[in-house]
Amino acid sequence: MGGTEGDEGPRFTMLDELRALAPGTPMRDGLERILRGRTGALVVLGDNDVIDEISTGGFALDVAFSATALRELAKMDGAIVLSEDRTRIVRAGVHLMPDRSVETSETGTRHRTAERVARQAGLPVVSVSSSMATISLFLGDERHLVEHSAQILSRAEQALQTLERYRGRLTEVIARLSSLEVQDAVTVRDVALVAQRLEMVRRLEEEIESYVHELGSDGRLLTLQLSELAVDFARLPELLERDYRAHDDADFSLQHLRRLSTAQLVEPAAVARAMGFGPVVNLDGRVVSRGFRQVAQIGRLPAALGVRLIEHFGNLQALFGASIAELQDVDGVGESRARVIRDGLLRLADAAYSDRLD
Repeated sequence: MGGTEGDEGPRFTMLDELRALAPGTPMRDGLERILRGRTGALVVLGDNDVIDEISTGGFALDVAFSATALRELAKMDGAIVLSEDRTRIVRAGVHLMPDRSVETSETGTRHRTAERVARQAGLPVVSVSSSMATISLFLGDERHLVEHSAQILSRAEQALQTLERYRGRLTEVIARLSSLEVQDAVTVRDVALVAQRLEMVRRLEEEIESYVHELGSDGRLLTLQLSELAVDFARLPELLERDYRAHDDADFSLQHLRRLSTAQLVEPAAVARAMGFGPVVNLDGRVVSRGFRQVAQIGRLPAALGVRLIEHFGNLQALFGASIAELQDVDGVGESRARVIRDGLLRLADAAYSDRLD
């Protein structure tokens, strides 16, 4: 919405607006009634000074919003304007005259007006097309076609199947990384592959969550299906960063992968560069894990103690080679806890080798 008169910053988001228009909401009910009645409509979801300036004709109202009222008022020509909190209908039959210099890519009169008003006033605008039987939401420079639930569910099912495969592959590359860490044979490529799969899973989860919001009450089953696939990878990005970040490199981060296009994300070298391995990447170059991720898997080990262990020994290999007596040199580690840590490290090593053999 940059540069428009009604620009008030990122007050509205497309996801929030789609949630407000989701099946099961009064707003969606009213829009569906308009579609069935084949009258079309232009609805401004809010009111401000810009709307006052570009409005002519029509009449003022101050009635509670309802699906029925929205449908009845849509029978008349002109736009319908809602209050800022969208609980009331404040005007109807309004002729909107946005600035003609505001760019629009639309062709139909109603859609052109909707896009220009959305950009100029900085408010969400809904256009219901009687001829095309569609509902379109305009917000700033974005336009979203509000689809029927069946269409969204079809795409969501495909995304769920893809997510299941990607999560399975992520689990595999994490296990492989663990095995290589135990053997001290990790390369930049191995770390990049885990980061790549993490970002792919994150993007798919974000896409499916947007479908859940857009489906509203029709998305309950999708929510259950998504929860069944839930695997907690929340801490993995942070632990990977702490394991492979150079001590003086504060810019090393998996967050940078969000800037990559889909085409770039499938290239390990592009992933490694984006993470912070350097502008010229040797994917076969060896790297050493500090051990944060592995130590976090030792049961009943306080996080602060795990950090002290890593700081004391320096890296995972040194920690694996530490004796019980050497472990006791770490502040807060007695003989009993040293044995627990040693047993935990041995289990991690055994699991890593077992995964490799499998």
